Amino acid sequence: MTTLQWIVVMSAGMSAISWIGALSFFLSEDSLRKGLDPLVSLAAGTLLGGAIFHLLPEALRAIPDARRVFLHFAAGFSALLVVEQFLQWRHSQHDEPGAKAPVTYLILVADGVHNFIGGLGIGAVFVADVRLGWAAWVAAALHEIPQEMGDFGILVRGGWGPKAALWLNFASALTFPLGALLAYFFSRGIDVSFLVPFAAGNFVYISASGLIPEMRHHRDAGGAALNFSMFILGLALLFWLSGDAPS
Repeated sequence: MTTLQWIVVMSAGMSAISWIGALSFFLSEDSLRKGLDPLVSLAAGTLLGGAIFHLLPEALRAIPDARRVFLHFAAGFSALLVVEQFLQWRHSQHDEPGAKAPVTYLILVADGVHNFIGGLGIGAVFVADVRLGWAAWVAAALHEIPQEMGDFGILVRGGWGPKAALWLNFASALTFPLGALLAYFFSRGIDVSFLVPFAAGNFVYISASGLIPEMRHHRDAGGAALNFSMFILGLALLFWLSGDAPS
């Protein structure tokens, strides 16, 4: 297979991971409802871990000026703050039955940016060396599985039906092959390094503002302990995948 064919196949495989939420169709409504809180907590941990252990270190390696890195990080954080304020205002002005939680729109936008950046990065690695591309793809896939499960839980909890949540998750995942193909065709002419800390700011905002507050809704100690454990699991998993954890 040619490098381009590998990129197309592996990009399609990465996008397909977004359908992991289909496992919910094999669960009862009660089981699904009970499982959503831990998934939201897992997503909070993976988003925060992705920003701290993956995106920011990568940004600091790619951009020599640390001030620029944190400026773009602050821009990413602030951008979602502005978007959420607008969505909250619109929600209060048009309080329609069945309105979706603003955080669901934020997670789709941030996940789309994240997938686009991931596609750029893995596409560039495949251009350099197909074997290295495989290794990078496996690491990214292991990262995506818990994150996509958590994203699906957030969308369902935020008011979307399971089928709609699956399609929306898949739509945001299609930015991955877009980024990978752009990396292949323009690998020497595009500098998108600023998007890495920008996405990190997105991730931290969503985790801290939209998801972590949801973890505090449990009044029983068992539910709170489970949510906190899933949050720590998300952080630990992303730390381990960063390659910096001790063996």
